[in-house]
Amino acid sequence: MKEIVFATNNAHKLEEMRAIIGNKYKILSLKDIGCDVDIPETASTLEGNAEIKARYIKEHYGYDCFADDTGLEVEVLNGAPGVYSARYAGEEHDSLKNMNLLLENMKSIDNRNARFRTVIALIIDDKLTIMDGIVNGEITTIAQGEKGFGYDPIFRPEGYIETFAMMSSEEKNKISHRGRATAKLIEYLNFI
Repeated sequence: MKEIVFATNNAHKLEEMRAIIGNKYKILSLKDIGCDVDIPETASTLEGNAEIKARYIKEHYGYDCFADDTGLEVEVLNGAPGVYSARYAGEEHDSLKNMNLLLENMKSIDNRNARFRTVIALIIDDKLTIMDGIVNGEITTIAQGEKGFGYDPIFRPEGYIETFAMMSSEEKNKISHRGRATAKLIEYLNFI
């Protein structure tokens, strides 16, 4: 089984990615390779942040790897919180505060259209490839559901009555932004 590093410290993302990819590849975490660095995400785009993380691992540890960055993009807020989704309410990356701030900022707004977008930067043998996955939906007026993480309790994907946080991980992974980006990643990996 081939090994590849997923450059993240987020245990939820790692678990979700391992479930989506299954046993085609052994996904190594940063902990597995002895990396305890919190790689700074200093780019102004999701693509830039994903590339920064992937290049850091390749350059410092030598592994083929991939990294992602995900943003919730709200139409009426001109794509915000976007690249700042994890720190929307402050640098402490507090999901509850982020959700509450977004709900507060949208409390009198009728247009609740939003999308989740995941960008993956993959480096294999020093070649960079960028791919993304998008799921359209809307921001609910209240949080619903106990599953998932981040903004999942207030995001309802298009065509569904449940929020991501109300779905099983299997249901969510079939339609999610990360699932769609990962499908492209798997397709690419299967051809190299």
